[in-house]
Amino acid sequence: MLYDISPPIAPGIAVWPGDTAYRAELASAIARGSSVNVAAVTSTLHLGAHADAPFHVDDRGASVAEMPLEPFLGPCRLVEVPPAPLVLPEHLAGVDLADPPRLLLKTGSVRDPSRFPESFSALSPDLARSLGEAGALLVGLDTPSVDPFDSKDLAAHHALVAGGVAILEGLALGEVPPGLYELVALPLRLAGLDASPVRAVLRSSQHDRLSQLLEELAQEAGPIDPDVMEEVRLGWPAAKERPAEAPTRATRRRPA
Repeated sequence: MLYDISPPIAPGIAVWPGDTAYRAELASAIARGSSVNVAAVTSTLHLGAHADAPFHVDDRGASVAEMPLEPFLGPCRLVEVPPAPLVLPEHLAGVDLADPPRLLLKTGSVRDPSRFPESFSALSPDLARSLGEAGALLVGLDTPSVDPFDSKDLAAHHALVAGGVAILEGLALGEVPPGLYELVALPLRLAGLDASPVRAVLRSSQHDRLSQLLEELAQEAGPIDPDVMEEVRLGWPAAKERPAEAPTRATRRRPA
């Protein structure tokens, strides 16, 4: 199943106060006698679902074109958290921040995409640092920023950049249940710029669901053979090559 987690971009979409509002027009139009329709867009790059580059908060940081693509493509975990002013480490107690290495947080703190919210959930600096220390590749939120609206020092942005954690903001996660997915949210290769819109999607698969069920089973019944967990994550290639063996307590739990 595929979930589109990019809000539609249309006139009237809310942008950060003071940023360039979204505006689109047909510079050439078939209706006006042209052979083709050709649109032109003027807008802030921090629009809808978007990626922040390190250059956004650091003159010496990488531009969006210089960022590695690996963080924006691969396994991720979606976690629902309370719509508190700050998402704290305790809100993610028991969650492995680096397995999978991409974490999306569903706060539900932004209700109307046509009105910019001056109150929304952001990351605590402690959690931002913890993500980098754990080896996370990416964190994404359904809010306009990883920092609060009135932040002056942008502590979460700086901590994430320092820890090598890529940033996604403005995601539409309202219809997506928590769980394990594959994330695809590639930024444009915009040379020298600070951000890029992304077309972000989440794809669920049978393997993702099996892995999630095994994790839930492990929480209830105790540890499961790590080889079994790894085979599920990789799509069972090792299971095809491994010789038959007598069932054990661990292997009996393997899904059919």
